[in-house]
Formats: sequence, structure tokens, C-alpha cells
Amino acid sequence: MEFNPKTKSRGDRLFDVVVYTVLAIVMLATLYPLLYIVSASFSDPLAIVKGRLWLWPQDVTLESYRKVFRNPDIWMGYRNSLIYLVVGTAVNIAMTTMGAYALSRKDLKGRHALALIFTFTLIFNGGLVPTYLTYKNMLGLYDNLWVMVIPSAVSVWNLIVMRTYFQTSIPYELQEAAFIDGCSNVGTLVRIVLPLSMPIVAVMTMYYGVAHWNSYFPALIYLHDHSRLPLQMIIRNLLIQEDMSNMAGGDGASLMDQILQAEGMKYAVIVVSSLPMLIMYPFVQKHFVKGVMVGAVKG
Repeated sequence: MEFNPKTKSRGDRLFDVVVYTVLAIVMLATLYPLLYIVSASFSDPLAIVKGRLWLWPQDVTLESYRKVFRNPDIWMGYRNSLIYLVVGTAVNIAMTTMGAYALSRKDLKGRHALALIFTFTLIFNGGLVPTYLTYKNMLGLYDNLWVMVIPSAVSVWNLIVMRTYFQTSIPYELQEAAFIDGCSNVGTLVRIVLPLSMPIVAVMTMYYGVAHWNSYFPALIYLHDHSRLPLQMIIRNLLIQEDMSNMAGGDGASLMDQILQAEGMKYAVIVVSSLPMLIMYPFVQKHFVKGVMVGAVKG
């Protein structure tokens, strides 16, 4: 029997109205800040300061973008962030996949104890000062680009999600058949498990990639060399310098001119720093929902 929407009860129709209204409000609350930032980056800073900007660009200009892209530190930060993104995400996916596969194997002795130890790290950590001393004095990671990769090589939460995906979405009989045919654990992971796990791999790539791209705190604490700073730290330093220059009154330009320049650059650097992630998302979108939903269900 074909479902006819007209047969819905009054309560169901009222429920649909409430749901769509709430979703519309959430959508507007999400989209408006994004549209405002993009419009502000193309607008005359004076229009922003005067409050003339509401949604669409006012007195369109590209001067803010010119100032951003003429700054060599921006390009240096882009290069460093891309390195941390590519290398870090590759290490994350490799370590998380191997760890999740091992914990999903029923024949691994002590896997429950290992999972408990991993989960313990979600609740407790060593603290900032002991961690800093360990990285600097024992591991030699201070002011080293690997400090942006190795300490965050595995996210325990992502490890648990991927392990659950392996347990619930890949029949164990396939792995047993692979062993009967002479496959090793590595061969089973590479030839059987991974080809069937592209949705969860895409989701983990997105999670780790966004985390690396937005990461600034490890660089703030452990990186001293300016040439190794990621884009987020470069942007932070630029905005702080602009604010300090405004407070000091600046040299040559008037205080108002410097405030306007800082206001325009603020929105331009937000767009510039967000663009790679916005480009990346459509390529994993088709796997995103499926990977999250299936990996989050415990069988």
C-alpha cells in the first residue's frame, strides 16, 4: 500500500512543522555567520565599522586579500600547515587502522585490557608541565616539526569508532576465509578489511585533517622557530601585532587607518584559513554520514 502524506494525522503534521521550523532556524544560525564573514572580507572596512554591513558586501574591495597574500608569513604558514596535515593525517590513519584492526580481532589475547588502558587516557593525562618536560628533555621533540605529528598519532575516540566499524560492518567469516587461503594478518587488513572500510577511512581522514589544520596549541607551546609555525599561529600573531600596533598608535598611518586595516584583514584571514577544509569536505561527503552512523553503532 502506497503511503499518502495526506493521511497524516493532525499531530503528525504539527510535529513536521515544528521539526522543519527548528531545522530552518538552525540552518540560518549556521549559515548567516559564514555569509557575513565572506561578505565582510570583500567589503570596505569602513562599512563594517559603521555597521552598514548586514548580509551582502558593501563597497566591494579586494584590498584585504591583497594585504593578506602579500604577506610572506601567510604562505609560509600555509606550507607548514599542509605538511602537518598530509604527514599527520597519514600517520593518524595508519596507526588508527592498525590499532582498531588488532582490537577488533577476537583471537587477540588481552584485547579488553588494552581497550581499557586506551580508554583510561581519555579521562586522565599527565598534565601540561610534565608533558612539556617529557617532550623537551626525554623525547627531543621541542622545536621539532614531529611534535605536531607524533603526540597526536592516535585519537582513542576515533580508534574506538573504527574498531566498532570493523566488528559490526565486516563479517568475521571473510577474515577467517582469508586465513584459510593463506593470508597473514597484514594481508587480511590490506586486501579484505581496508577495501570494505572506505566510508570509515574517509570519515577518519576528515576528522584528523580538520584537527591538524585547526591545531595551534601544540605550536604555541612546543615550537619556537618562526619558520615552523602553522598557519593558525601565523594568523594569531598577525592579529595580535595589529592590535598592539593599534594600541600604540602606529607609525605613519593614523590610528583609524590601522583599525580599519586590522578589521578588513581579520575577516580575510578567516576565509583564507577555512578554504582548504571547505574544498576537502565535498570529496568525502558521500562516505561521511554512512561511516559515522555505522561506526557508531555497537553490535
